[in-house]
Amino acid sequence: MGSVLGFPGVDPLDAAIGARLKRWRQARGLSIDDFAVLLHMSAEETRRAEAGRAHLTTAQIGAATHALRLPLWALVSDTRAY
Repeated sequence: MGSVLGFPGVDPLDAAIGARLKRWRQARGLSIDDFAVLLHMSAEETRRAEAGRAHLTTAQIGAATHALRLPLWALVSDTRAY
C-alpha cells in the first residue's frame, strides 16, 4: 500500500474487517478495553485494528470470532458462508 505525505496507506480489506469487528464488538456490548484483553492485545492496538490501520493475524481474527461468539465469515464478509 502506498502512502501520502508520509502517512501509511490503509488496506481496504483491513478496513472492512476492522469495521465489522467494531460493529460486532459494540453489538455485544464489550468495551474496547475488555475486548483487547480477550484478544491479548493492547487497547491501542485494538483501536488501530478497528480503524483498519493494523493488520490482524489469523490467530487474532480467530480470537476475535471466538470472543464475539461468531463464525469466521462474520468478520471477513457480510454474506453468510452457508
